[in-house]
Parts: sequence; structure tokens; C-alpha cells
Amino acid sequence: MRRRAFLATAGALGVVGATPAFAGGHRVLHVRPGDSVQAAVDAVTGAGWTIVVHPGTYREVVNIPADKADLTLLGAGRDPRDAVVVYDNANGTQKPDGSGTYGTAGSATFTSAAPGLTVRGLTLANDWLRADHPDITGTQAVAAYVTGDRSSFTHVRLLAHQDTLFADTTALTAFDRQHYRDCYIEGDVDFVFGRATAVFERCHFHTLDRDVAFKPEGMVFAPSTARANPHGFLALRGRVTSGAQDGAYKIARPWVPSYETTARPSLVVRETELGPGIDAVAPYVNMREAYPWQSMRFREYRNTGPGAEITVPENRPQLTDTEAASHTRAAYLGDWRP
Repeated sequence: MRRRAFLATAGALGVVGATPAFAGGHRVLHVRPGDSVQAAVDAVTGAGWTIVVHPGTYREVVNIPADKADLTLLGAGRDPRDAVVVYDNANGTQKPDGSGTYGTAGSATFTSAAPGLTVRGLTLANDWLRADHPDITGTQAVAAYVTGDRSSFTHVRLLAHQDTLFADTTALTAFDRQHYRDCYIEGDVDFVFGRATAVFERCHFHTLDRDVAFKPEGMVFAPSTARANPHGFLALRGRVTSGAQDGAYKIARPWVPSYETTARPSLVVRETELGPGIDAVAPYVNMREAYPWQSMRFREYRNTGPGAEITVPENRPQLTDTEAASHTRAAYLGDWRP
């Protein structure tokens, strides 16, 4: 309940009150409390705009279409907590028009298909809570659903429970790239998932405690990388902390979607501090027995902390030094330098 109390303070939403500003050749829109971030997005025409989001809580759904290329969303506060975009749809939430439920991707508070997106200094959250909706079984509630090549997030907080960050691609055959630097991402079940080529650099992942009798309580990652893609998720020089009991969480499980059964999920976690919340003995688990994690591309390299202790080597496949040279930010992002 703490997140709902923290975030549910938005005022009425109106239209963007600021007129476009032109600074240094860039077109800029300002969004202030009482304005709408989505209205600012809708006002953008062409590529290269910046939307400055001033401190406040904006309770709305934001959708950035593919034609808003090279858009920047910039939090104007000193801390990403100052500017919060939040809503509370879940997979199983009924749409107002009666056409059905939102589904996992449709539940997202923030959605972007725009290439060249840059987001800095914001909080993106979905504060839907299972306890408030015992009648809903589709409990995935996404904070951000991101597709589109060259999507960059820096000093962004991503908050939800199940399926917090859906890092995906524009098409099954696309290898769209995403970069997350110095971000804070929290959740419980599969809360970083999807088929994007995604680099998480110096990010802090935090697992939430769940009031359940079973273990594991959840998994940090659930990649669904296309078999043809040599690069999936790469987490480097970050840390994983937990609000749950020691050993209550797994690092990952492979997601092989029913619509892409040829997927071969890929995850490398390297030079990352794994706290005691991670099950060091068996850090990986299957999502479906037909797709065992051992047949996927899960590897670690030089991780530290109690959750990184290698007690059963076959449960913790490691990269060699030679192999590690192919799992770097530059190797994953190619000619893109965010």
C-alpha cells in the first residue's frame, strides 16, 4: 500500500499550458502540474523535440508513437522522484468501452515505439496492487513498455510489481536496442522482461517482498530473445537488493512466448553485486518444463555478494575471460553510442 499512498496525489489534468520554446535550435515544450504529458506528446510534430516535465505527479497513461522520433523527456527536478508519471491498469483490467481487458502490454503506464527516444530524470510507475483487486487474475501491471531502436533511459525510476519493464522490439524479426544507465527498477515477478537487445549499466534492481507462502517469490529477469539475435539482456556493474527473505528470488527464468516458440532467451549478468535475496544455490528456474533454462543463453561473470556465491557450479554457468570480451556495451549496441 505504501506506493499508492506515495504516488496517488495527482491533480486534475489539463492541456499543456506552455507554448513551444526554441533553445539552441531545439524545440521544447514544458509540462507543469495540471498539464498533461500526453498532450505534450500529441503536440510534437517531427523529430528532435524535448518535453520538460516539471516536478509533480501526473496520473495518466502516456503513449509515444513511432512517428515522434528522437524525442527527449526530461525531468526538471533534482531527483527522478520529483516528476512522477503513474497509472494503475493491469492485464485483467476491463477497458472502459467494454471491449475486453488491457492485456500485459496494454496495461503500461508509459509506452513508446519511437526510435531514438531519450528519457532522463523521471519516475515511471504502475501502482496497481493485487490486494486491491482480488477478482483480477491477470496481475501483470507494466510501468513501461518500450520498443523502437535506440531507446535510452538515464536516472529513471521504474516502479511496479509484476512485469515492471517490458523491454521489447517493434517486430519479431527486429533487434531493437535499448540502454538503461543508473536506473532504479523494482518489482517482484519477471519484472524485467522482453526480447530487446538491452544493456543495463550501473542499474539497481530491487525485489519486493510478497505475502505468499511459496518460494521463489519471483524472478528479476525473464528474457525472450529471438534465436537469431546474438545479444539479449546484459546487466553490468549494477546491484540487486531485496526486501524479501534471503534466497527468496531467482535471477531469471526464460520466457518462450506462445507466439514465438523458437525464442532462445539470452541474459548475461556480469560484475554485479547480488545481495542475499538471490538464491545462490539455484539462481535460475524454468518457466515451462518444455524450455529448460539450461538450454538457454544464461551466463554470469565476476559477480560478487552472497547471492553470487558458487556452491553448485552446474547451476551457475560462467563466461570465460575470452567469452566476456563479446558481452560488453559496445558489442551489444554496435554503432549506437548513447
